[in-house]
Amino acid sequence: MTASLLTVDRLSVDYSAGGFLNGRRSVSAVADVTLSLEPGQTLGLVGESGCGKTTLARSILGLTHRSGGTVSFAGRPVDPDQPRSLHELRRETAMIFQDPHNAFNPRMTIGAAIAEVLLVHGKTTRQNVKARVEELLTLVGLSAEHAARKPVTLSGGQCQRAGIARALAVEPKLIVADECLSALDVSIQAQIINLLIDLRRRFALAMIFITHDLAVVRNLCDRVAVMYLGRIVEEGPTHQIFTSPKHPYAQALIRSVPDIDPDRPAATALLAGEPPSPLNLPTGCAFHPRCPSVMDKCRSGGAPSFRRIEGRRAACLLYDEATQ
Repeated sequence: MTASLLTVDRLSVDYSAGGFLNGRRSVSAVADVTLSLEPGQTLGLVGESGCGKTTLARSILGLTHRSGGTVSFAGRPVDPDQPRSLHELRRETAMIFQDPHNAFNPRMTIGAAIAEVLLVHGKTTRQNVKARVEELLTLVGLSAEHAARKPVTLSGGQCQRAGIARALAVEPKLIVADECLSALDVSIQAQIINLLIDLRRRFALAMIFITHDLAVVRNLCDRVAVMYLGRIVEEGPTHQIFTSPKHPYAQALIRSVPDIDPDRPAATALLAGEPPSPLNLPTGCAFHPRCPSVMDKCRSGGAPSFRRIEGRRAACLLYDEATQ
């Protein structure tokens, strides 16, 4: 059995909110998240805006301080309070950001930005850095002359390719792609997707792919984790989640994916209302005010724990033995 590359156990991230008049309050951005990722595997992280996807990814990489839980990478615990532990993690992981232009220092050339990563992490010598920068740019479909250009002179697609080249500079085992397609035209999105698929196969990269585009997840990812208000509500193999989602929220997301089949009726509105405020979460299951299958016991107690159902995990009381 393959050992996990990444193991996240009961990770939580809390923020302080409020002010002088109404006092300081704690807001749970990520709550009790447990997941794992094997070498070379791609996990799609999906959910509505503000559900905690980016905060979860950043806390895994040590970019956002976690309030509780543990993270292990390649069998080693990651301690965010230990610089050496974070340095070891960042020598083997990288992030591709949503806005490719803002991800770069506008005063630095693309080549200088990539060279900085190579030198800081000791991936090459100063004598070989120019050749390695050009090699990385060629690998992502750019030319050597792009090294001398600044981010503002590149198109969105070119800049995102440069961002991928910079991520590859550390020779990572894991790449986190945070909405890396949302700022690009549709035609350019397809090119970037194909590039990521090619790089994943060539270097056996593991990926966490954060997106709103479920069609991309279906084609790119091995597994899917569905988040709602800071919690994962369903997680499992992509084909199972898309074919037969179990959690009512996951069902609503999957049914909202556009279909070009003229014989298939258009999806109707499946969910009422908006997600509740993180400052005032409902008791019981946080999804119950919008759930079409809500039961009385969904409104009381704490958040539902995971149940294993047909090869995946779902946090829903519909699958309690007492409900069957």
